Amino acid sequence: MPQVSVIIPARNEEASLGTCLESIASQTGVPFEIIVVNDHSSDRTAEIAASFANVRVIDAGPLPAQWTGKNNAVTAGAHVARGHWLLFTDADTVHQPGSLALAFTEAEEHHADLLSYSPEQIAITFWEMAVLPVVFAELARQYPPSKVSDPNSPEAAANGQYILITREAYDAVGGHAAVAASILEDVALARAVKASGRKIRFRYAADAVRARMYRNFSQLREGWTKNLALLFPNPGRLALKTLLLWLLWASLWMVAVFANIGRAWWNVADVAVFVLLALRLRRSNFKWDRTVLGAIFGMPMFAYLLLRSRRAHAQGNVSWKGRSYGGCPKEGNKEPPVTNSMKRTSLTPGKLA
Repeated sequence: MPQVSVIIPARNEEASLGTCLESIASQTGVPFEIIVVNDHSSDRTAEIAASFANVRVIDAGPLPAQWTGKNNAVTAGAHVARGHWLLFTDADTVHQPGSLALAFTEAEEHHADLLSYSPEQIAITFWEMAVLPVVFAELARQYPPSKVSDPNSPEAAANGQYILITREAYDAVGGHAAVAASILEDVALARAVKASGRKIRFRYAADAVRARMYRNFSQLREGWTKNLALLFPNPGRLALKTLLLWLLWASLWMVAVFANIGRAWWNVADVAVFVLLALRLRRSNFKWDRTVLGAIFGMPMFAYLLLRSRRAHAQGNVSWKGRSYGGCPKEGNKEPPVTNSMKRTSLTPGKLA
């Protein structure tokens, strides 16, 4: 009987799935099984998964009304999982050697029912390098890991790229079936776990896992349009604040350059405001060169993506990987409640759906 069931939802992930599975299949120190859930892929995803002898490949099955594709896929994986712990991880992750045993030991030592790692983010293209430092700095400000991990704080969050949870806790809160309609299923699951009185541990974990979320600007724009309005309570206000801070620096810089103002105090003011912008991004866990790119180019793009996300959710037109979902019409990172018709019966480990 495996101690951990690793569940990977995969929809058209041929570009990254092989590397992900290689990094997981080579883990040692804890008995585990790997389940890849093929979510109606039209590329070589299923073929790549099946090429690994120790990987079980299943189909996600039909998508129920009002369910998101990911929630449907991971629920299918959980139905056949046999482990006492479930690790939900994405196909775009790369796991460091020994990280599974590390996570398992860390969760037990801290008596955590849910352990979530925020992976080191791989940024290669220009807009990845510029936008991701801004997004993750703001996420760290909105969801401080110290508060999320504090049982006395109501703050709850998780990163869906790496969620390790006990089977008991998962079934007790209804699993992903209980948040079936949630686009932001990782945070919704974490809130359910913490509301049940169970403990969460959340931290940045470059020592355990890396991830490349998006491979081009089109994916980046669609992905953050899907998520940003739900991650932040007031996306419109945050967009305005971010843009005003950036415009303050940009105005000082443009006046200094084009009006040819050589006064020392003006240049000092310009530099001081830029340092303020850079310090705002210091929580992102990116190196300084990416932080500079974020301050110069990423902040206005982040404001644009926030407003684009807010509009898409208000119009009920959110798209991801060829599927459309109704958005959340109100600010305050709330999502439509899950009705009883959306829920599936929780199954015991090893029982087929």
